Amino acid sequence: MRYVIHGMIDSGNCWKPRLLCHLLGLPFEHREVSTRDGSTRTPEFLARNPAGQCPLLELPDGRVLPESDAILVYLADGTPFLPEERFARARTLAWMFFEQNAHEVSVAVRRALTVYPERAPQATPERMALLLRNGEAALATMERHLSGAPFFGGERPSVADVALYPYTATAREGGFDLAPLPAVREWLARIADLPGYRPREAV
Repeated sequence: MRYVIHGMIDSGNCWKPRLLCHLLGLPFEHREVSTRDGSTRTPEFLARNPAGQCPLLELPDGRVLPESDAILVYLADGTPFLPEERFARARTLAWMFFEQNAHEVSVAVRRALTVYPERAPQATPERMALLLRNGEAALATMERHLSGAPFFGGERPSVADVALYPYTATAREGGFDLAPLPAVREWLARIADLPGYRPREAV
């Protein structure tokens, strides 16, 4: 059984499912598509994901699943990366909701406005300042949690860690300073030391 992940190699959201596949030892194929070159807006792609976004997971039977965190939950089902116990699973999902509602919308967006030249007109000083404040607040929330626990899944890594890792690992590209966040930096190192870990460029 082999999955196909349609995504951008330099996207944090697209790194998430690739990273989890590596950590779980799941075989997959990466097929490059991009929101930057129009390849996610073709009629063929929109027929599979009307939102025109990536990543998109293609199952061996041809079904497709969008949204990075939904893909993580699907891939992790039945593995140690997704707790079976009801409350532990809900806590894991809570951190994934935090990633999408507080972390990704500030840390990832500021990075995108910084590294993609075509987005420069959207990077007004006011917007960049707001994204910096909101992103620092999200990272501070992570720091408080990690000061008392090694992972967002408690004592072992979970899909919540995989969800939060990519855009935290690349936060400096968006102008975020991780120096005042020792627990976050130690957590990043722990994730990078996990068996099977592969960097963003690895497919």
